[in-house]
Amino acid sequence: LCHLVPSLKDDDSGDHDQDQGSPKDSEKEKNEDEDKEQNASKKKMVVPGAGEHPLQYNYTFWYSRRTPGRPASTQSYEQNIKQIGSFASVEQFWRFYSHMIRPGDLTGHSDFHLFKEGIKPMWEDDANKMGGKWIIRLRKGLASRCWENLILAMLGEQFMVGEEICGAVVSVRFQEDIISIWNKTASDQATTARIRDTLRRVLNLPPNTIMEYKTHTDSIKYGGYVTGVWSIAVNKVYLTKPTTKPICYYARSDFIA
Repeated sequence: LCHLVPSLKDDDSGDHDQDQGSPKDSEKEKNEDEDKEQNASKKKMVVPGAGEHPLQYNYTFWYSRRTPGRPASTQSYEQNIKQIGSFASVEQFWRFYSHMIRPGDLTGHSDFHLFKEGIKPMWEDDANKMGGKWIIRLRKGLASRCWENLILAMLGEQFMVGEEICGAVVSVRFQEDIISIWNKTASDQATTARIRDTLRRVLNLPPNTIMEYKTHTDSIKYGGYVTGVWSIAVNKVYLTKPTTKPICYYARSDFIA
């Protein structure tokens, strides 16, 4: 997989002024640096090529991997995720995807992330922090097909929820695999229900498949980065029986189709 992940270069290549200026000068320099970063970010945005079919949003592929049993902080997690590349058209997507290893061929504790450009696959990102994710656990051998169906549905705007979708993740583990789709507003039950129903359809899930919806605030509160993004945190959802009127869409899923 190493050849798929481009080396990350430090963007902070400018010389630092060693002269001590006034606080106003320092603030001015700080603002100028922020403007430069924003302009550089805009210049890096990908655009569809001539004659290509543009997507409604630009997207970025990410990859992460960790050593099992090693706790991960927010900082170490952010350092561990590697950006593979961004695309803005159908053709650009297939150029990336056709050369990427399929999830079923990845080793344990590896993750692929596909998020809208500008959104990091982290709970704390501004676009994610008030949102949540639908989670489905898969028996081994299903991840590649389900992942492809999920991201094609996401790129094709099949979820019909406007700007609510942030991205999707496939997590390869030793005994099972996990796929999830993230949205911006966990409190919008109508939107989360529509995402759930579309997910069932595009993945052709059996009627008895139980899905879990988990807010990112709960992930941070109960799981942290020790068990959060890396694997589904075990909390009260698994320790109590679901109520008839759950506040959240609880559950453990056994997708065996």
